[in-house]
Amino acid sequence: MKKRSLLLLTIVALLTSCAQGPQWQDLFNGENLEGWEKLNGTAEYKVEDGAIVGISQLNTPNTFLATNEVYDDFILEFEFKVDDGLNSGVQFRSNSLPEFHEGRVHGYQFEIDPSERAWTGGVYDEARRGWLYPLNYNPEGQKAFKNGEWNKARVEAIGNSIRTWVNDVPCTDLLDNTTASGFIALQVHSIGSAEQEGKTVAWRNIRILTDELEQYKMPENSEVKQINQIANTISEKEAAEGWKLLWDGKSSEGWRGAKLDGFPEKGWSMEEGILKVHKSDGGESTNGGDIVTTKPYKNFMLKVDFRITEGANSGIKYFVDTNLNKGQGSAIGCEYQILDDRRHPDAKAGKDGNRTLGSLYDLIPASADKPFRNGFFNTAMVVVEGNHVEHWLNGVKIVEY
Repeated sequence: MKKRSLLLLTIVALLTSCAQGPQWQDLFNGENLEGWEKLNGTAEYKVEDGAIVGISQLNTPNTFLATNEVYDDFILEFEFKVDDGLNSGVQFRSNSLPEFHEGRVHGYQFEIDPSERAWTGGVYDEARRGWLYPLNYNPEGQKAFKNGEWNKARVEAIGNSIRTWVNDVPCTDLLDNTTASGFIALQVHSIGSAEQEGKTVAWRNIRILTDELEQYKMPENSEVKQINQIANTISEKEAAEGWKLLWDGKSSEGWRGAKLDGFPEKGWSMEEGILKVHKSDGGESTNGGDIVTTKPYKNFMLKVDFRITEGANSGIKYFVDTNLNKGQGSAIGCEYQILDDRRHPDAKAGKDGNRTLGSLYDLIPASADKPFRNGFFNTAMVVVEGNHVEHWLNGVKIVEY
């Protein structure tokens, strides 16, 4: 009888636990700003009609209202409404550290963008790398935001996976391992004109879930493009789509010198998962020379993460025929130009900027407003389908022919 009673008690406890559902924690009490702290700027935040209202102000940098608590893995939900013409966002896994630009807030941001660009729900890396997942990756997600109305947002940050929703429409699917924990913060963006002063952005029903996340996370959506920012890895979703690594992060397997049978003995090195080309005397392929894949490719999508030092000049070539030039100079093919536009003289050579970063070298200039991340890794992408070719930089198309 005692064993039966214990069994019944256990079953009742389990049923009670299941009936309770997810244990959400309110981050805003609807009455005051208890549990929050203003950082960086001087824009005003106030509580009005059960919502936190941020008010734009001239002559102040971005202002943030941050939680006192920090969070690592979580599901965050909130509602927001923004005046037309005012950019904003919600920071997560973000920090303010004395050693980073004197405490400047930095980290992931859920974008709030009422402009025609329509990137609300995208993921931006505030004060660091810039755009990680612009919403031109997901045209359906661009349609979810309702201008002038209350919108519902959801952010799932679980391990290296970051996913967002706007009004229950999936917007982003990002893999990134840069920052594992930090505070939540509400942004009032800086403004540049008096016409923008006094515009407002409001948030309400802000809540977070930190337990049993695997049980309550949304199912995977194969229709949303996944962007993988973790170096030298292929995710399960990418593998299912057919992506393969061209470089394993540690060896020269699959590569050779453009004019050699093997890999160059100088001019290149592999350190900590990074393939480096060494500084040369400025001549064309006078150090280790170009390297090429051992296999040819026809129709493809090629992604390469690259970072440059001051004054660097490099490139990503495709359709290379190593038999066309056996003498001095580099291999011949189409080139996605990689260049320090601000410091290298080649940026001002050529015609109409067709030697600048991202251009089809010496032929078609890249867009002037391309999203380059100075000092960080950038993602170049070349898309080839038949006779149609595109150059992309950090999720933005910059050349098409």
